[in-house]
Amino acid sequence: MKNVLITGPTGAVGVSLINELIENGIHVTAVCRPNSKRINAIPHHDLVDVVECSLDQLKMLGNRLTHDYDVFYHFAWDGTYGEARQDLYLQTQNIIYTLDAVHLASEIGCKVFIGAGSQSEFGHVEGILHPDLPCNPDNGYGIAKLDAGRVSRLECKKLGIRHEWCRIVSLYGPYDGQYTMVMSGIIKMLKGERPQYTKGEQIWDYIYSKDAAKAFRLVAQKGKDGAIYCLGTGQTRTLREFILSIRDAIDPGLEIGIGEIDYYPNQVMHLEADISNLMEDTGFSPQYTFEEGIRETIEWVEANLLK
Repeated sequence: MKNVLITGPTGAVGVSLINELIENGIHVTAVCRPNSKRINAIPHHDLVDVVECSLDQLKMLGNRLTHDYDVFYHFAWDGTYGEARQDLYLQTQNIIYTLDAVHLASEIGCKVFIGAGSQSEFGHVEGILHPDLPCNPDNGYGIAKLDAGRVSRLECKKLGIRHEWCRIVSLYGPYDGQYTMVMSGIIKMLKGERPQYTKGEQIWDYIYSKDAAKAFRLVAQKGKDGAIYCLGTGQTRTLREFILSIRDAIDPGLEIGIGEIDYYPNQVMHLEADISNLMEDTGFSPQYTFEEGIRETIEWVEANLLK
């Protein structure tokens, strides 16, 4: 693997993956939305080229690129938060964009196509998530992610491209969205505010963005055609323990409101990734403890969001 293309390069996974690839001497073309406010998140390095292109123009991008790429990572997605997740027209368009990405991958010579899936593909489930678990997504975002994985797999098979789909369970790290539990909690605590939570009895599996990036690199190098990988650590704690770890890393004396918010109706109480096939196929194992990852994330928030 010498030359890869990444759509959606400015999020937590995209930025970490670019850094991971740089460390391994791999050239990256980062495809970013025109006039993106987050374009500066893309690492500046001789091995990184930035190309501006909107999702609806992906199918024409091949005319601006060389045709000697090895791997295509498709992370770009419209409508990942809030009410947009239920915008079925928008989410359906993401499926088309994924097919456009597959055809672009074929045009520029890629032998491997890797998509970023989601735990939302499973729907309302409890317990250990494994690739063969039946999927019954209950929102537009989850339905579209599931269908995008399926149709891109079929299209890759037709075009002779190896296909892998990585369903991210719960991820944290620099450049993640500010409204996730981890990131919003860090921001509030650093501001000296008193964040409120449920009792935090949910059993959860969080993966640091740098570990996720390593997994994505290994999947490109060693993954199996047609494979679905659940991306997590395979290690769990209660949300209360995660929250207290964040608090202790910032200020052990800080007051936080655990138990002050009721659980959602039909609250999922256990989510855990089965990463056995990921480990067997690629040799992946997570390297960061939550304490190590959260310390780096806090430092990033202090330097970039609270100036």
